[in-house]
Amino acid sequence: MIAPNLVQAQAVPEKGQKAVGVMIGEPTGISFKAWNSSKTAFDLGLTWSLQGNDAIGIHADHLWHTWLDVDSGNLAFQYGVGLRTWFADGASAAGVRIPVGFNYLFEDAPIGLFLEIAPVIDILPDTDADGNGAIGARFYF
Repeated sequence: MIAPNLVQAQAVPEKGQKAVGVMIGEPTGISFKAWNSSKTAFDLGLTWSLQGNDAIGIHADHLWHTWLDVDSGNLAFQYGVGLRTWFADGASAAGVRIPVGFNYLFEDAPIGLFLEIAPVIDILPDTDADGNGAIGARFYF
């Protein structure tokens, strides 16, 4: 059960800890995460689209985490800002994304789950609004 109070960072990722995994949604792909501290991290996605346009992409985000009090494991509300680009059928775009979601880390296993949505504003070659959303799992090492 999620309690409304926040907890101090304890038994959460440490600076230098890394993770790799998969994400499914739009986009789908491989996810990497590197923690800068118990409250900040960078993530990177190498992705492809399931919308039928054969798009491949990459995004990189800086994330902040607010740890929530839960009975088991560690749950964080995460939010951030990043960049993304994609290429498909001779076209391409680049823009800014604002990811928000949740990150759950199991207490006794080096595995994390995440859920994320990210409004996107492409600025090149034209201004356009888009969105990303995915669920995923990562293995921590």
